[in-house]
Amino acid sequence: MYIVLFFLGLILGSFLNVCIYRTPRGESIVSPPSACPKCKNRLLKRDLIPVISYLWLWGKCRFCHDSINLRYPIIELLTGLLFATTAYKLDYSIVTIQALLLISALIVISFIDLDHYIIPDKMLIFLLITWIAFLPFTTVDYLNSFAGLAAAGGLFLMITFVSKGGLGMGDSKLAAVLGLYLGWPNALLAMFLACFLAGIVGIFLILLKIKSPKDIIPFGPFMALAAFITLLWGDQILHWYTSLL
Repeated sequence: MYIVLFFLGLILGSFLNVCIYRTPRGESIVSPPSACPKCKNRLLKRDLIPVISYLWLWGKCRFCHDSINLRYPIIELLTGLLFATTAYKLDYSIVTIQALLLISALIVISFIDLDHYIIPDKMLIFLLITWIAFLPFTTVDYLNSFAGLAAAGGLFLMITFVSKGGLGMGDSKLAAVLGLYLGWPNALLAMFLACFLAGIVGIFLILLKIKSPKDIIPFGPFMALAAFITLLWGDQILHWYTSLL
């Protein structure tokens, strides 16, 4: 079954690539059909097979032979791996479906933030609608969920104002939404992990002179990664931490 979900992730990853490219441009994610960004020729059906088409075409457009961004197959593989890992950890339930939708949205948010330094409100609204839609089918501790929302959202809102724009409002809104999904105290764990990961990566980028201390580093991908880790292993991490006290 994990293999099935891996291939499902590959297929959905191809669609997520469309979302990542079109959403910041205000374009529809359902029409028109996919085309080469360079020559605008519509892609053939056999050119849309996840990963395989990229390899078959040697990473080149069939029509203009312009290079296809390597990120497309990477996102497809990433989605497949995350889907399989999530199913393995959470087993098969309605909660797993909700988690896969959350992960899909976080992939889109991460790469849009990397490209454009924005977190689209459309994606946050999608996550809110998804959370509400699953309420009849899941056991939700509302107090726990809203405590997570208030803690994560409030913390990052405070950081946004104190840093005077160092952290964007989009990050604060994403933190609040993730807090709703993760609940208390897992939401704070995710935010701590996000800050820790961002700090480590930021230091390496500065040491390697890829970034300067004044450069902006998108924070969305770190929140997404931290949320994924917390979603699957948050309880174990908290148990390990409290056992040290």
